[in-house]
Formats: sequence, C-alpha cells, structure tokens
Amino acid sequence: MPLVIPGMQSNGGDDKTSKWMDQLMGKKLGESNDNVTFAKKDLPQQHRVVKGDSMMTMDHNPDRLNIHVGDDGTVHKVTHG
Repeated sequence: MPLVIPGMQSNGGDDKTSKWMDQLMGKKLGESNDNVTFAKKDLPQQHRVVKGDSMMTMDHNPDRLNIHVGDDGTVHKVTHG
C-alpha cells in the first residue's frame, strides 16, 4: 500500500503541467502577454518548443517544460520531461 501524506503530490508533476496548460493552450509564443500571445520571457529557464514533426532528444528531464506547437505556432500540448 502506498504512503499517502496530506499536502504532498505524487502524480509526477501533473499540477505544474496543468498550470502551464492553463496559461499556454491556444496561444502563440511572442514578445508580450495578451489574449492570444504568451511572452517567451515568462517561460521557465528549462523549456523547449517542439514544432510539428520535429525530432527531439529522448533524455528525460522532469523539470523541463515541453511546449508543442502546430504549424501556425499555436500551443496544442504541454508536457514535462
């Protein structure tokens, strides 16, 4: 039986991923924040933008934010790893 400690999350970072999904989904990355754009300067230091069918390394870094964008640059998926 797993140890459960109130206030501790063991879901592998889902809360931090959800936070970023709420902020980025459906937006484009740019220089400022508004209804349709999220400023690149406000992203965490450890991040990478993955475009379409781009190749990416398979090294696992649970603190790295992966921002998946479509052909038009709109964010459609956010993961950590």
